[in-house]
Amino acid sequence: MDDKTIVTDLACKETAAADASLLLDWYDRHHRTLPWRTSPADAALGVLPEPYQVWLSEIMLQQTTVGAVKDYFTAFLARWPTVTDLASADEDDILKAWAGLGYYSRARNLHKCARTVVDEYGGRFPETVPELKSLPGIGDYTAAAIAAIAFDEPVAVVDGNIERIIARLYRIDEALPAAKKPIKQRMGDLTPQERPGDFAQAMMDLGASLCSPKKPACALCPFTGACAAEAVGDMERYPVKAPKKEKPTRRGAAFLIRRGDGALWLIKRPDKGLLASMAAVPTTDWFDKKAGEGFDPATALEKAPDGLAFKKKTGQVTHTFTHFHLLLEIYEAASDEARPTPEGWWSTPQSIKGEALPTIFRKVVEFVP
Repeated sequence: MDDKTIVTDLACKETAAADASLLLDWYDRHHRTLPWRTSPADAALGVLPEPYQVWLSEIMLQQTTVGAVKDYFTAFLARWPTVTDLASADEDDILKAWAGLGYYSRARNLHKCARTVVDEYGGRFPETVPELKSLPGIGDYTAAAIAAIAFDEPVAVVDGNIERIIARLYRIDEALPAAKKPIKQRMGDLTPQERPGDFAQAMMDLGASLCSPKKPACALCPFTGACAAEAVGDMERYPVKAPKKEKPTRRGAAFLIRRGDGALWLIKRPDKGLLASMAAVPTTDWFDKKAGEGFDPATALEKAPDGLAFKKKTGQVTHTFTHFHLLLEIYEAASDEARPTPEGWWSTPQSIKGEALPTIFRKVVEFVP
């Protein structure tokens, strides 16, 4: 390495350190108060982040907003205050408590991970990224976030907000997902050795407030003057995204079976596949509308539970999953039989709110033409 390269490298490191310091100063003044977070003031007094709470919040926050997570986090922590408590819980209870957060494989992995931490690590979370990644439900981002925030490891933490900030800061022209690699590298260069967890959370807060997707408040940003996109004025162009693929539409039918006292017949979905082990009402399979075969509204009743007089309700329930849209026709029937189908249970109007019903089936249950 020649002298010029060494000087350039040192200058880049000094610039990154200065940028990190500016952001941490901003974070100390403007950080969000969140139920799972150790504030800078508390950290200065020696209060350490609780790894269990950091992990729980990060799992809940995967593809879910902070606003939606707060109440769930508080409820989980009140019911299962330690990882040992969660490990010994019944999975059905966890799924019921999770209902409404979506992406239910997270809840099942949450339980598996808690058991692994208790059984293999004595109830203490491992502190390194490779060990954390070996746990159920923990990938690259979540492992880095836990390592940085809970254990102060200086690793690059990159979520959607941070992708946007880094892409703008350096005007990274590659489209996502190819841009993920240079973005992570740049984030690694910026991450300081001291307070890396606070730095990661500061970046998250900056993306959630000032560096918004539209009309970012650049004048208030701690990186103002250092951001390449701000200098050119094309902030909203970043991060560059590849064109989205059109989602297919699937169709099916759902069957509401009600008892005279208002109770609703529910079943448990298979242990594997979409919405595995969750509560549901009986349905047909869901077929690709483009295929022009499979589901036919005219013959839906052939797939309905036997021996009941179903009537079709006006309208449809619609829902969008990660990879497809779903349209469900709704059929309703009355029954006072002890078991309208071989497997299932009656859920009363008082207990239905506590069932592990995913959003699509809550829409069905609450459907009004």
